[in-house]
Amino acid sequence: MELVYTPTREDLVDAVRVQMRYGPFRVLRRLIPVAAVLAFLAAALLLTGPREPDVGGAVLLAGLGLLVVVLMPLAVRLTARQVYAMVARQGEHRASVDEDGVRWVTGISETAARWQLTPRYIETPTQFVLLSGDKGGAGVAALPKRGLADPADVERLRALLDRHLTRM
Repeated sequence: MELVYTPTREDLVDAVRVQMRYGPFRVLRRLIPVAAVLAFLAAALLLTGPREPDVGGAVLLAGLGLLVVVLMPLAVRLTARQVYAMVARQGEHRASVDEDGVRWVTGISETAARWQLTPRYIETPTQFVLLSGDKGGAGVAALPKRGLADPADVERLRALLDRHLTRM
């Protein structure tokens, strides 16, 4: 089965979002909101606590909490933007998927991955995102559904992935 596509920024945003949910950043996704809440609570305590209000400290802590709240959603887009800069230079991608694994060919590179390299996958509305099996889940690869020649091939690709990978 072959997919032919040119990666878009949205493809990468989708893949990075999946990676952050299931990969090495999953712990940070939980800790960062907790840190923001603690910063806001500490700021409130500095203003309303038993001591004289520390407006400067409260502003600093509230600012750090706000920074975390704003940067967390941007982290996905910023990461995808950096990856896109590298991927876009490669132009059109051709991915061949068979019983052995996936092979990607672009104008300037060639990569092959046996199924053992990416033992898990997640299906999003627009693509299949393959995740590496390492403890941190750092590796990620994507197969956009729009790259398939026939819409019926989506079902065939899903069945092939289900035979070789664990769906999450």
